Amino acid sequence: MKVAVIADIHANLVALHAVMADIETWHADKIVVAGDIVNRGPRPKECFDFVQAKVENDGWLVLSGNHEEFVAKLARQLQNSHCTPINPRQYDFLRPVYWTAKKLFPELSEMEALPFSQTVSAPDGSELHIVHASMRGNRDGIYPETSDDTLRTQIAPSAAVFCVGHTHRPLIRRVDSTLVVNVGSVGLPFDGDTRAAYGRITWDDGNWRAEIRRVAYDLQQAEHDFWQTGFMEEGGPLTQVMLAELRSARSL
Repeated sequence: MKVAVIADIHANLVALHAVMADIETWHADKIVVAGDIVNRGPRPKECFDFVQAKVENDGWLVLSGNHEEFVAKLARQLQNSHCTPINPRQYDFLRPVYWTAKKLFPELSEMEALPFSQTVSAPDGSELHIVHASMRGNRDGIYPETSDDTLRTQIAPSAAVFCVGHTHRPLIRRVDSTLVVNVGSVGLPFDGDTRAAYGRITWDDGNWRAEIRRVAYDLQQAEHDFWQTGFMEEGGPLTQVMLAELRSARSL
């Protein structure tokens, strides 16, 4: 059994298409999207619609990330009260999210309905458990430097494999009897490697294995989308930081 786990697309449609082309050559039995499809990038609607179409037509599994939660909350506020930020600094911080939220009004109910977790069961009954960040919440990340003691409080102990995203920094570790995998980020890696990252999780004859796969894509086209979509112009000064993060593959 082959399971591809992708996370943290962050509205990077070029990277998403490249990863999908790579997954197709691997012939995955199941594909799971571990949240943060949208926000911090120029193609939120296109990425969300692409994933939802795969859910309906190909049986993909999807769960919510902290950015889906944040965008959905802000979108509801915009719809219900037409709220405006209370100070210029807050306005600059939220401008990219406002831009994203307005693009996703038609998809709002679907976004709000995304579950916290997904589970894939192997033929022997052992389970691959997927959440966005950790069992402690969608903002509580698992990093390469996270201690084993902390990690034990973040994972589902009954899972044979516990898989996450959120930090944009991939890892594969074993804690007690659980294989812990952070699949990294499709659209905005933070480990210094600009290539898209995703996880290949394999079950074979009672054994689970994991691999972090890196995929090169047209970074220049992804940068061009920042300008072509109006994201840079309408999203305010914070979009400059997001573009720099895309180019450097580092959190700034």
